[in-house]
Amino acid sequence: MSVSMPMSRRIIISLGLVLMATSAQSAPANKVLGTWRMISAQIDPDGRNVPAYGPVPNGLLVFTADMHFVEVLTDSTIPKFASNARGHGTAEENQAAMAGSIGFFGTYEVDENGEFSGNRVEGSTFPNWVGDIRTRKQLRLDVDGDRMSENFLRPEGTRIVITWQRVR
Repeated sequence: MSVSMPMSRRIIISLGLVLMATSAQSAPANKVLGTWRMISAQIDPDGRNVPAYGPVPNGLLVFTADMHFVEVLTDSTIPKFASNARGHGTAEENQAAMAGSIGFFGTYEVDENGEFSGNRVEGSTFPNWVGDIRTRKQLRLDVDGDRMSENFLRPEGTRIVITWQRVR
């Protein structure tokens, strides 16, 4: 700072720099940030309690620092298409692939505590989800260390619970 600057102005600038540094340090960490691997998934755990995405579910969920996410969930037991071409499956192959997997992406938000507070789906392999905005009413993500529990109420009313392990 210039010596010729009035003392009051130097104090205000110094105070502003201290406040900016303090607020940047006190912002809570984004608890969902990172890459997560699915370790279990159950449909309607209080009722039918059926494995979602088959007996050996496979999936990744990534939350980026710029507030984007991508989630891909698959049933690892879905048979390969006989034609070996994605666009040329039989009706049965297409139905199994659609029912046993989903991929979607969009943006997300965290609250003042760094906890997940909602998302907006921008694209999905299930077109009906495009444009959906989910709040904590439909989707809860609870982080405990490197484990995260996802509790999602699907639009038709089915509840799914997925357990995730942080990869990084």
